[in-house]
Amino acid sequence: MSATIPKIRYLTAWFCPYAHRATLALEHHRGRVEYESVEALGWQKSNEDEWYYHWKSDELKQMNPSALVPTFVLEGNRSVYESLVCMDYVDAISHATGTSRLVPEDPYWAAQCRIWADKVNRECCSPYYGVLVRQDDKERREHFENLLSGLRRFSKQLAQTDGPVFLPGEQLSVVDLTLVPWAFRFYVLEHYRGPEFVIPSEPELEPYRQWYDHVMNLDSVKRTLPDKDRYLEHICKYADGSARSKVANAVRRGVAAHDLDDEKDEF
Repeated sequence: MSATIPKIRYLTAWFCPYAHRATLALEHHRGRVEYESVEALGWQKSNEDEWYYHWKSDELKQMNPSALVPTFVLEGNRSVYESLVCMDYVDAISHATGTSRLVPEDPYWAAQCRIWADKVNRECCSPYYGVLVRQDDKERREHFENLLSGLRRFSKQLAQTDGPVFLPGEQLSVVDLTLVPWAFRFYVLEHYRGPEFVIPSEPELEPYRQWYDHVMNLDSVKRTLPDKDRYLEHICKYADGSARSKVANAVRRGVAAHDLDDEKDEF
C-alpha cells in the first residue's frame, strides 16, 4: 500500500525570493508532495503618504507571528515558516531517497549543506538588498563588494566538487536552492544601479558561472522563474526608496536583511 502524499497549503508571494526557495523545493519534489499556492502578501500604497507597504492576508498573520512568506499551513492548524526551514521540511516529508534528496542522508554532508545554506543566505543573498535600498553610492558599492566576496567563496567551494553544483555527483541540494532566487534576480542590480553592478566575468567566478548555467536550465527551476519585466516593476519600489517592507526597513536601518526585527522593522 503506497504512502499518502503529503499536502501543504502554501502561503506565498510570487515576487518574494525567500518564498521562491520554498517553491523550488516543492517543485523539485513534485509528485512526492502536493501543495496549493495562495498569494498572501503584496504591495499597497498608503493613503497618508507616498510609501508602499505590504498587505498581508489574515491567514498569514494568524499562522506566522512575523506574517512573512513562505509559510506552510498544515493539518491541525499547524504551520512551518522561514525559507531555509521550509526547504528542509519539504525534503523530509517527501520521503525521497538517494540523490533525489535536497539534504543528503549522510550526516556529514547534511551538516555541510545546512552550514553552507546559512552562509550563502548571509553572504550572497542579503547584500542584494543593500545595493537596492541604500541611497548612498559608497554604501551601495560596499554591499556589492560584500556580495561578490560571498559569491567568490561559494565559487571556490564549488570548485572542490566534481560537478557544477554544491554536492558531488550533480545532486541538487538546499545550498543550490538557497541561492537560485537571488542569482536569477542579480540582473536587477545592473538595471537600477548601473553597469558597474554587473557580476563580473572573472576566472575566480567561473565555477559560479557554470553552476548558474546548470541550475537555471533544470526544468524544476525554469518553471518557477518569474517574468523579468514584471519583477523589475515590482522591485523598483526598493530601488526608488518607496518600499516599506520589513526587509527594506531593516536595511534602511543599517542591518542586514537576515537580521530584521519584527518590532523595529514592522510592516
